[in-house]
Amino acid sequence: MKSVAIIQHDPHDGPSFFATWLAAQKISFEVFRKCDGSVLTERIADHSGLCLLGGPMSANDALPYFAPLLEQVREAMERDIPVIGHCLGGQLLSRALGVTVQASEHVEIGWSHLEPVHPDAADWFGSELTLQQFQWHGESFSIPAGAMPLLRGAHCNNQAYVVGNGHLGMQFHFEVDDAKVRKWLELGAQEMRSCISPGVKQAADILHNLSADLERSRRIASHIYARWAQGLA
Repeated sequence: MKSVAIIQHDPHDGPSFFATWLAAQKISFEVFRKCDGSVLTERIADHSGLCLLGGPMSANDALPYFAPLLEQVREAMERDIPVIGHCLGGQLLSRALGVTVQASEHVEIGWSHLEPVHPDAADWFGSELTLQQFQWHGESFSIPAGAMPLLRGAHCNNQAYVVGNGHLGMQFHFEVDDAKVRKWLELGAQEMRSCISPGVKQAADILHNLSADLERSRRIASHIYARWAQGLA
């Protein structure tokens, strides 16, 4: 099988549990670290899937590589190469499909409860009626034309959608692991203290039950990744 291309935008937002899961399934992957000046893959057709990670920048920023990346997203979809977007990645998928990214109803930091809005959500996220996923964002995506909304949240309505049979955009970070969460809490301490939003948790609340919360997140993430991987070329 060809490798999965992973686009990393920020040095502290790597593939984490996604890489762990791929390695466990013996699915090869290649990380294109744009944060270190890496070039994009020359041929998206050389890959079985495309993963877009998160980052602190806006999907509306005029970063030089965003335009060619959005073109590669569209090419991947035309070639039936599955795309999966985490947070900023989900927003970039929306941008590639011609819809807007704007300020979220509320900033979200920490674990939040999400609810399915369509029966197909169970196919992607399992049969749990409420899902707890990790958030860190101040913007949110619009749902592209023809896409199926899957999840909603109390503080940010648009949380997940699927396009066709295998292109998944999500607002949350289900790829997090212990190291990533703890690093973000360290780097974002001032942001968390100064942000007034019902969707923002403080570090003590996030750390209180972190091990169990991450175990639940990994279980759901494994279901999501297994569903997405069904379409790998």
